[in-house]
Amino acid sequence: MVGREISPARYERYTRWALWSLTIIVVSGGAVRLTGSGLGCSDWPNCEEDQFVASLEYHALIEFVNRLFTGVVTVAVVLAVLGSLRRIPRRPDLVWWSWGLVAGVAAQVILGAILVKTDLDPRFTMGHFLLSMVLLWNAVVLMHKAADPAPITSAPRIQQLSWAVGIIGSVLLVSGTIVTGSGPHSGSDEAEAAERLPFLVRDVARIHAVIAITLLIVLAVLWWHAAQVGVAELSRRSQLVGGLLVVQGAVGYWQYFTGVPVLLVALHITLASLTWINIVRLQLATRSLAV
Repeated sequence: MVGREISPARYERYTRWALWSLTIIVVSGGAVRLTGSGLGCSDWPNCEEDQFVASLEYHALIEFVNRLFTGVVTVAVVLAVLGSLRRIPRRPDLVWWSWGLVAGVAAQVILGAILVKTDLDPRFTMGHFLLSMVLLWNAVVLMHKAADPAPITSAPRIQQLSWAVGIIGSVLLVSGTIVTGSGPHSGSDEAEAAERLPFLVRDVARIHAVIAITLLIVLAVLWWHAAQVGVAELSRRSQLVGGLLVVQGAVGYWQYFTGVPVLLVALHITLASLTWINIVRLQLATRSLAV
């Protein structure tokens, strides 16, 4: 419960809760799709036309539990908003960024309803995931600003490389959703609901891999520059993102050559979310540099 006044340190904890709840629901949403439970509840907001609670059926329960976890996310986001209003001293930038989470969650609810109504159209599935990544970006920015980090001294080239990492990382996310939208996991076990994008998985997976390798090269250059100017924090963050990217790439190749098994796809989604969070944190660290 938020008190009448809260400290900056306490508010920072609220923003962390919001970020991790949003991350967890990305993974749980992936579990819904990968278990073929996307139409386990065929209506919205009720699970079925005449009942709110799911029946004791495998797919329905998985989809319904994921919907219930939206309530946990809602509580975390409400705490972030109320906390920004009661934080002492109050900061308008934190208030605006916290309301951004509200807008994002509301948009996710609407998009989720459209997704069900369109029988899991892969284009809306892609949009659902990408909107989740926008929400994670918003949550990371809010957490970063709430922590109010001290500026780090560095060179302009590092900021340019950081922008390149953010842009290529965004393209990598989009290309990943195209691979997923072209692959075998439609989100439903019903054959008539298994519409996919009209691309060969082999072709779009190769493009996705090239983008990932390009990102890894830019990260290596960024790490080298950070090490040269002695910015240990940026060097560490570059190594972390690069390490996550390497592991994610290994998992991606593993799942490609083993027939895209569900558990590996779930791991890939989790790693994608963590990699994106750390790319945003890397960018924010460079934006706070004192040049």
